[in-house]
Amino acid sequence: MLIDAHCHMDFSVFDQDRDAVFAAAHASGVEHFVVPGTTRQCWSQVLALGTRSDVSVCLGLHPYCMDQHRREDDIHALERMLSANPWVSAIGECGIDARFKDTWDKQWDLFDDQLHLAKQHKLPVVVHCVQANDKVSKRLRQLALPQAGLIHAFSGSIEQARKFLDLGFVLGLGGAVTYERAQRLQRMVAALPDDGFVLETDSPDMPLSGHQGARNEPKRVAQVCRIVADLRGQTEQQIAACSTANAARLFKLAID
Repeated sequence: MLIDAHCHMDFSVFDQDRDAVFAAAHASGVEHFVVPGTTRQCWSQVLALGTRSDVSVCLGLHPYCMDQHRREDDIHALERMLSANPWVSAIGECGIDARFKDTWDKQWDLFDDQLHLAKQHKLPVVVHCVQANDKVSKRLRQLALPQAGLIHAFSGSIEQARKFLDLGFVLGLGGAVTYERAQRLQRMVAALPDDGFVLETDSPDMPLSGHQGARNEPKRVAQVCRIVADLRGQTEQQIAACSTANAARLFKLAID
C-alpha cells in the first residue's frame, strides 16, 4: 500500500470533486492520506477530513501565510485545539521560508512557538523549510524534540539530509524528484537509508514532471514511487513498504 504523507485535501480547489479525488487515489493504490493545516481558518475543515478512516491530520501555521496569522491568538488557539483533539497526528505545516525576507523574524517566532508546543504535547512536527536547511536543523538540534518529524519536500544536499536524519527526522519526497534536471536531489534520494523518507505529493501543488500547470493529486504518489524505486535500484514494492512503515511510525498510524 501507499500513503500520501503530505497533501492539502482541505483546499478549496478540491471542493467540487474531493470524493472523486480520494477514489482515484485509492484506485492507484494510495490508501491513506496525511493532511496538514496551514492557517487557523482552515483547521475546522482539516479536522472534518480527519473523521475519515483513511485520513490523518496535522494542525499548524504555515510561514507562507504570515499575513493571515495573529501570533499570540493563534498559538493559544492551536494549544486549545491540540488539547481538545488528542488524535491529531502532528503539528504542522510550520517552518521557515527564506524567500520571504520581510517576514523572516516573525516566521522564526511563530516556528519556535510551534516547536515548543510539539515538545509540550510530545507530537512530531511537519516542517516547511525553503533555503534554510542549515539554520532549521541547528534549531531542531537545540530543542531535541521527543518525536522528531517530517522535513516536507526536502531539496537539500546529502550532507544537509544527514543532519535531519541524525535528529530522527524523515524527508518528504515528491514531485521535485521527477524532473530530469534535479540531479543533485536525485543523488541524495539514492543515498538515503530505507528508514529516512516518505512519499508525498503536496497536492494540489508541486506537480510532477509532465503534469506542469495541472492540479496535483494524491494518486500521483504511485508515480513518485516508481521514480524513487528507479533512482534507488529497488522495486516499487520495496519503496512502498519503506515509505508506509516510515509514515506509520512517524504519525503513529494504525496501518494493517
